[in-house]
Amino acid sequence: MAGRFDLDTTTLAELLDDPQARAIIDELVPELPAHPMIGFVKSLPVNQLLAMSAGQVPADTVAVLKERIGAL
Repeated sequence: MAGRFDLDTTTLAELLDDPQARAIIDELVPELPAHPMIGFVKSLPVNQLLAMSAGQVPADTVAVLKERIGAL
């Protein structure tokens, strides 16, 4: 069964508004919600944002984030 979120279409704002997804983000990438550029990227689909952040977020963290959000 597919999860609630399709990271190709779900925006960062949608994840941040969901308590379960927000908890995962806060745990794995705690600096993200307070990042100075957050207002500019909240409307982007998550996978697009992750592609743009290559090198800034470790690949293993991205993999765990995708796995755990996908399991919701």
